[in-house]
Amino acid sequence: MKSSHSYPIGTPGQPWGDKEKQQWFEQVTIKRSYQEEVVSKIHALEKRFDLFQYGALSYNPEKYPLFALKTRQWDESKPTVLVTGGVHGYETSGVHGALQFLAQEAENYTQHFNIVVAPCVSPWGYETINRWNPKAIDPNRSFYEDSPAEESASLMKMVKELGTEILVHIDLHETTDTDEEEFRPALAARDGKAYIEDSVPDGFYTVGDTENPQPDFQQAIIDSVRQVTHIAPPDQDGNIIGSPVVQEGVINYPLKALSLCNGLSDCTYGTTTEVYPDSEKVTPQECNDAQVAAIVGGLNYVIAQMK
Repeated sequence: MKSSHSYPIGTPGQPWGDKEKQQWFEQVTIKRSYQEEVVSKIHALEKRFDLFQYGALSYNPEKYPLFALKTRQWDESKPTVLVTGGVHGYETSGVHGALQFLAQEAENYTQHFNIVVAPCVSPWGYETINRWNPKAIDPNRSFYEDSPAEESASLMKMVKELGTEILVHIDLHETTDTDEEEFRPALAARDGKAYIEDSVPDGFYTVGDTENPQPDFQQAIIDSVRQVTHIAPPDQDGNIIGSPVVQEGVINYPLKALSLCNGLSDCTYGTTTEVYPDSEKVTPQECNDAQVAAIVGGLNYVIAQMK
């Protein structure tokens, strides 16, 4: 690993102030449409699921409503499954994998679970293909009380208002080449730190909870996904993105300590999926299929434990 180039915004070694954050915001551009690509698909599911709006981003409330969908015949005696996508809006298969799960698979599980899906937690990030929100805040490091990221705060409020314990939470993400090309250098610059290069793993992996790793649950997800796409190998140090591989395709993070989305509840079974869309071995559809396979593999495992 080596320290790399300085970022074009800010002064090396000095954290950004408001001026630099504004500079960063002004160079961000809209690249795709949340309304056309995501909201249209959400509304197409309205006849089969209970659609509800749980907020809107203050940057542009009409353009960026926040939607979730619930399975019908909600039954308080059933355990609840939460699926979240697009916490990092640029991670495309997280959003479209969540929508595809609803379209193809969710109703197959309603005899066992109540299911609630928030397919695009960060719609501005989706449109700008960005990891941060307009305030240069990472929503996936902001799941804590009085969160400065309204994307995170809105989702936490919605989950709390469900009034039910979450048994399973599957948070759909991607690891992309732009993580190393843009987002990690920007993060280092924002925080006034040196950027240390790392490698991007070629393949799918999951992130479990250090405090509650559930290795058999993670393995069931990996085994399901390997039918669709390849599993990420460890690097030469036995790591994936700097963390030790604890079993094939699995690393663990302290989710609550890092204020990650998958730590927002006290779920028994939790995972963060990581698809690699920049691989020459996969298509965008296969990335969506991998996200669906991850959810299905996880839910099938949990059902087996309930018997």
